[in-house]
Amino acid sequence: MEESACFNTGKRLHFPKPGLALRLLGEACRRVRQRVRWEKRMSAKKIRVGVIGVGRLGRYHLQNYMRIPEAELVGAYDADPHRLEEPAELWGVRPYAALPELLADVEAVSIAVPTSSHLEVGLAALEAGVHVLMEKPLAANLQEAATLRQAADRAGCVLHVGHVERFNPAIVALSNTELNPRFIESHRLAPFDPRGTDVPVILDLMIHDIDLVLSLVQAPVRRIDARGVAVVSEDVDIANARLEFGNGCVANLTASRISQRKMRKLRLFQRDAYVSIDLLLGLTEVFRLEEGEAPPPGKDARMVLGQIDKGHRRRAISYERLAAPELNALEMELREFLKAVRGEPNRGVTAEEATRALEVALAVEENVRQHQIEEGMA
Repeated sequence: MEESACFNTGKRLHFPKPGLALRLLGEACRRVRQRVRWEKRMSAKKIRVGVIGVGRLGRYHLQNYMRIPEAELVGAYDADPHRLEEPAELWGVRPYAALPELLADVEAVSIAVPTSSHLEVGLAALEAGVHVLMEKPLAANLQEAATLRQAADRAGCVLHVGHVERFNPAIVALSNTELNPRFIESHRLAPFDPRGTDVPVILDLMIHDIDLVLSLVQAPVRRIDARGVAVVSEDVDIANARLEFGNGCVANLTASRISQRKMRKLRLFQRDAYVSIDLLLGLTEVFRLEEGEAPPPGKDARMVLGQIDKGHRRRAISYERLAAPELNALEMELREFLKAVRGEPNRGVTAEEATRALEVALAVEENVRQHQIEEGMA
């Protein structure tokens, strides 16, 4: 070994001979390159996915998985084998004759079957060690939801739920906006579609807005007052619910599946601000009261609509249309699910969050039923 003096202490340090040093450096670089290649392979590794249930929603899942480079669409299963014929002909999706055969070939699945089958199909997948994205609602009741969560925990599997409105561009646009809503109003109206009539409109449509509201209001629900009417099906087709939260916020939600036209709007009111969200158009508008005569520096996107003078206080009414990202909400939801499968940070809706939305939705449904009994309508 050669010796060299330390610059500022005079101590003698030992260094490898030049040839050995180069060999050690080369070995270290080789290991770094191996590690980088391994990480790239892991990040680029395609996850083998399948879809269970290929009705309208299931077909959307098939189409979106085919667009995601990180996913390898293995095939699909449906209890009605005739439904598998069209995806096979149009997109070359391999049809599976039996659910266990599909589960043996995949790492993750989307489940888009009727709510009454969520428990049976979800358990089959989780007990086979397959990660699950369950279309909303998570289950038909809280006991079934708990059973699915426990099965996922035992298997060490991801269990996400398809509350796709979380990924609506109009909602994503709010990610950098400070929100503290005191009153929320939502309208979700749709023409009649027999597809969703296996459950009341509360579990079919309103649960979307319940989930959104719960994600926006970080407080427990203290009181529920709801009304609903069955018009064309055996279950409630139009409903209104008033949710009162522990922090004083109130949400007024209306859902209907017997409307002439579609509407999916959410309005948030808070101190000095009003936010209008059109989920159909992907449009988010913010109206604010701001001190002074013009928006603060750096807020060029805002327009001044008017001025309010009260005593010595001058405030401007500003308008801003938030930039909504161009994205496919379902594709983004599936990508976040796949991130969770790879163990990466993600924004997918967990089974715990979905259970909270289900709990409130079922409480709304029960409140509607109690009012119907009291009013002699049940």
